[in-house]
Amino acid sequence: MTEEQLRDLPRYRESPAFSEEERLVIELAAEMTGSPVNIPPELLQRLRQRFDEPQLVELAATIAWENYRARFNRVFGVRPMGFSEGAYCLLPETLREGIPE
Repeated sequence: MTEEQLRDLPRYRESPAFSEEERLVIELAAEMTGSPVNIPPELLQRLRQRFDEPQLVELAATIAWENYRARFNRVFGVRPMGFSEGAYCLLPETLREGIPE
């Protein structure tokens, strides 16, 4: 991701920094991060217009793996180790609600 994309992530839907494919992937990730997971059929239809089945499987598997890692790390209090020198990735505003600091 570019610096511009990192800054614009909370506004990915309207930011010109993201392609339509990138917006769809972020939307899928946001839906997969919810609890319970509920992927709207309309989103799946739009994804299938842009990605073939192997690509969708890879996207879903990667998103699921990152969700697993994030949740696992929360259980054990794993925190950033300072390797990014203060850089961070903002959550889209729709995901910020209900996430403890």
